[in-house]
Amino acid sequence: MQLTQDASATRTSFIDQIGIYPPLFWGYVGLLLFMIGDGVESGFLSSYLVERGLSKERVALIFTVYGLTAAIAAWLSGALSDLWGPRQVMGIGLVIWIIFEVAFLVFGVAPASYLHLLTTFALRGFGYPLFAFGFLVWVTAATPPARLGTAVGWFWFAFTGGLPTLGSLFASYSIPIIGHYATLWASLGLVVLGGLIALIGLREPTGRQRLAPPDEKPLSTLISSVSIAWRKPKTAIGCIVRVINTAPQFGFLVFLPLYFTKTIGFSEGQWLRLLSAIFLSNIIWNLLFGIIGDKFGWRRTVALCGGVGSAITTLMLYYTPHALGANYPLTVLAGILYGATLAGYVPLSALMPSLAPENKGAAMSILNLGAGASVWVGPAIVAVFLTPLGVGGVMWIFAGLYMLSAVLTLFLTLPNDKPTPISLSTSEDL
Repeated sequence: MQLTQDASATRTSFIDQIGIYPPLFWGYVGLLLFMIGDGVESGFLSSYLVERGLSKERVALIFTVYGLTAAIAAWLSGALSDLWGPRQVMGIGLVIWIIFEVAFLVFGVAPASYLHLLTTFALRGFGYPLFAFGFLVWVTAATPPARLGTAVGWFWFAFTGGLPTLGSLFASYSIPIIGHYATLWASLGLVVLGGLIALIGLREPTGRQRLAPPDEKPLSTLISSVSIAWRKPKTAIGCIVRVINTAPQFGFLVFLPLYFTKTIGFSEGQWLRLLSAIFLSNIIWNLLFGIIGDKFGWRRTVALCGGVGSAITTLMLYYTPHALGANYPLTVLAGILYGATLAGYVPLSALMPSLAPENKGAAMSILNLGAGASVWVGPAIVAVFLTPLGVGGVMWIFAGLYMLSAVLTLFLTLPNDKPTPISLSTSEDL
């Protein structure tokens, strides 16, 4: 009995030492598996649907509408967590994902029905944000403030570890063996497994109950999750920065699979492994930037490492193969650098609730709205500008947006901060 207790204490101590709040451990494990399943399709679905007879414009519209529903769900994840508790929201998201993924595969993909593809994929878009961002609300509500940057770093480690890193890697090996369609069915199994692990394994009490005060009415909670944008204008700026953070990422998934395989000349397997390399780098740096943000300053890290860094590496990702041709190692290196700088935005998840400490749920709602909006903003930019400006023009638009986010981040000072320009000294408050 004593040996069992010692082993349990050792395991908890290790989890604690690496920056994970121990009561939330199984949530991270479940989230990773859930997002692997969700990310299986990310590297090939657009090109697969084009091969099934859909035009590029229709595929871009499918992803854009999916992004719109994901944005709504991401916003609701915070507000509903306040009302019902994060665990309940995660469960709803899991059920939605399962039901509409089955409908998507049976009625949309199998007969290549555009109408059913559009509607079922859009409805499935409500699923993953409720599950994933419901857990993010749980993390920010339950984790001690001193380690919050590291905790959200682990969240994004699990999130991007699945979507699209390990999901794409899984697809690169499963497609040659069982094909595209069966691979999509396999993703469903991964989502179910991850969802059950999280919902059964999480015992932390904060997320198993509503976060809003008992006397607060549902309508007031929902209004608060929107009105905070003008009551606390800095949260609205943070929302815009969060949109820019991953809008290019989701835009890339619409047109880069075809660009790298049809124009540059990489094989589908090479592209999928390139995508995995980008986000393998990203998940490693998600952890590092969580720690760096706690030490170097959340605002400074987002502006310099995230905004400026991502602008530079976005152009590198385009110009490396554009100038050198199908040079796979150098293109992978450019992708790895992009994945690293993209992680520079991780401290934003710690910064946002700190901008409105008395309304953390509402602040997370507006942050999650930005995360969800990026899912449709990126593909929408591609749909509008790809034909007139080409791949290079779209990449410059995305680079410009990253620079804009760096400027906007300068305004995200905390209540005890002085509105001074960002410098390289380390005396800035978190």
